Amino acid sequence: MQSGNRLAAVDLGSNSFRLEIGRLEHGEFCRTEYLKETVRQGGGLDENRNLTEQAMQAGWECLARFGERLAGFKLSEVRAVATQTLREARNREVFLERANQVLGFPIDVISGREEARLIYQGVAQMLPATEERRLVIDIGGRSTELILGQGRTPRVMESFRLGSIAWSKRYFPDGLFTPKSFEIAEIAATAVLDEAFDAYHPDNWDSAYGSAGTVSAIGDVLVAAGWPSGHITQEGLDWILDKLVLAQSTERLRLPGMRDDRKAIIGGGVSVMRAVFKLLGIESMEMASGGLRHGLICDLLGNTGFTGDLRVSSVSRLARKFGIDTVHGRRVGTVASALFSQLTALPNQAEDITVHGRLLRKLHWAAELHEIGSHISHSDYHKHGAYILDNADAMGFSLSEMHRLSLLVLGHRGKLRKLDAALDDDDLLGQLLSLRLAVILCHARRDPDLSGMSLSRSGSSRGQIRLTCRSDWAEAFPQSAYLLREEVLAWDKTPWKLEVKVV
Repeated sequence: MQSGNRLAAVDLGSNSFRLEIGRLEHGEFCRTEYLKETVRQGGGLDENRNLTEQAMQAGWECLARFGERLAGFKLSEVRAVATQTLREARNREVFLERANQVLGFPIDVISGREEARLIYQGVAQMLPATEERRLVIDIGGRSTELILGQGRTPRVMESFRLGSIAWSKRYFPDGLFTPKSFEIAEIAATAVLDEAFDAYHPDNWDSAYGSAGTVSAIGDVLVAAGWPSGHITQEGLDWILDKLVLAQSTERLRLPGMRDDRKAIIGGGVSVMRAVFKLLGIESMEMASGGLRHGLICDLLGNTGFTGDLRVSSVSRLARKFGIDTVHGRRVGTVASALFSQLTALPNQAEDITVHGRLLRKLHWAAELHEIGSHISHSDYHKHGAYILDNADAMGFSLSEMHRLSLLVLGHRGKLRKLDAALDDDDLLGQLLSLRLAVILCHARRDPDLSGMSLSRSGSSRGQIRLTCRSDWAEAFPQSAYLLREEVLAWDKTPWKLEVKVV
């Protein structure tokens, strides 16, 4: 990346949406602009876990403003992610369809552990490069991330479903502060976090760091009251609790350093923070200047502490964990990639070439993982594999990317009716067909003979695809020829038609 290039990160948090813009100057990222809007989308989930129209509209309007500021940026210069609220929202696709349009860039909904990785990455990037063992805590609107790491490398990452908005709505619904409500809220938070005690025991870290909104809100109040800057202590939390109880309600709360938009969720934030301090034995927490959006910038820069694409490491890790035959997976991936490249016309534009490369990489990853469910069931391993991928936390992947891999694994064998809706996606269909054919051609678990074989669209019809084989191929490989005839019948039951032609 050349000096002077622009970069931007968009963080769709449960409480605030943030936009960080900067330039790469002499190898360093220099912020040029920072925009933050309190959208509080995390408070817009109804009892059925759907985002209300009002919550979606507020999000769209904010993203439209961000989108105007990002006009002229390239796709490779912007990374946008959404966190816990959209992980929970049942109607997130409705929100995302328009959100992607008004922002002008794709928004990835990331898993809790991926969020934790990015948070640690952003925090560590802004700290001295030492081998210190670090505990990083981020209390957001609807989730809390705890990360253990050393230097710039995260080791243990977890995300818990509790935060300032969620706890305020549940335990301080009327905005009233009483000793009893705080006691109940802290007990509930401790119950959620209790499983973290062993992994995050004080013996496992040297220093604790806090990131993002709740930490900043508490720190601002303490500094305004004369407490030392840059740190949060147990004594400081006790002092804030006394002030909240004394005020009795959000309406009567008057604390220097506290913004008005924080008053409604400060009860939940303080109760979760106190539970974290007590459970993990924290005496003092240093306020970190880095966070999620800085982690996104690190990813854009490739400055993550990992070499190459982090998703490659995640695929390898999943393959090892589930005992996959990696040699066969790579074999299927090589054949599938070759077929897909034949089926799709090679693009000329640089951006189209980039998209084509991404499709090839994801197809190869799906091939490497297509047998991930085989240790659960031989006959239905594709169904179990799809479930595993839809629910796995894989570093570097968004939830939508993992879902796409799950669809390919689900559809790589068996009937196609289960993927009717997905077959409207031309790119997915090309990947799926290439993968299914590759699995057939590699069924003997050895490199297939592909000489004289090609895959192409036939005629003017969008739905006609032809696999051409040399005249002696079917006689040389009768089992493969039989499986291809069965594959033709499978596609006959869809709007797409596969023809096997011998020349």
